[in-house]
Amino acid sequence: MTEASRLEELLVEVGRRLVAAGVTSLDDLDGGRCVDLALRICPEDLQAAVQAGACRLGMCGTDPARLGDLASHIDHTLLKPDATAADIDQICGEALENRFASVCVNSSWVRRCAEILSGSGVLVCTVVGFPLGACSSETKAYEARRAIEDGACEVDMVLAVGALKSGDDGYVRRDVRSVAETCHRLGARLKVILETCLLTPDEIVRASRLCREAGADFVKTSTGFSSGGATVEDVALMRQTVGAVMGVKASGGVRDRETAEAMIAAGATRIGASASVAIVRGGRGSGGY
Repeated sequence: MTEASRLEELLVEVGRRLVAAGVTSLDDLDGGRCVDLALRICPEDLQAAVQAGACRLGMCGTDPARLGDLASHIDHTLLKPDATAADIDQICGEALENRFASVCVNSSWVRRCAEILSGSGVLVCTVVGFPLGACSSETKAYEARRAIEDGACEVDMVLAVGALKSGDDGYVRRDVRSVAETCHRLGARLKVILETCLLTPDEIVRASRLCREAGADFVKTSTGFSSGGATVEDVALMRQTVGAVMGVKASGGVRDRETAEAMIAAGATRIGASASVAIVRGGRGSGGY
């Protein structure tokens, strides 16, 4: 059976069980109603769904490592200000060779990466409001729109950290929502960088909750340019706050396989790293994005 046939069979079975449970329209699911479909789904079926265009899969009790190899969890990252065209070409080549989830670059390199990676299945990710998160919401939304038009599939925006620490939850929610709406209208996903090293545990919970309410697809730990990076404890707290479906990205200071696997075990579904090649080969990379 082809992957397309297996996916079609899976979707037909989902529909059949929804109807059997009395769900005949989307209105029947209003109010948070849950339907237990009790489907037996193997990793190959999930991979087929992703390849067919699904941008998110929600499951409970599944070991993330079974959904693909370690490389498929990694955003291969190069955000250094002195990165050259040759450096960008190199990380694209490494991403193709190792089948990383994406390359993550500054927006001026998005078009070049999109041309190199076209049709490969490796995504192009970029950053906005980076690295401080202190620019206006309009600026962040414009950056996101321009980057998506250039070929970005994912956008990592920096939270308005100062507004969060000032207690202005309304501003933070609106700031994230403005970029989320821009991304989703143009078919891209949004990750929000919390810069967890600057936040208390209570602030990490508040920030994660606000991102979920505003429609973000992922919460992310760090820019890699502040005073600290990802920790297992922060990743676990973010996962606990956002629930099972939303993505969690651990970034900053992940330089070896052991650390990457610990982040995944804590709840991360994506790893941001510049030491990606060393990680998948079992070595240890140097610091820095």
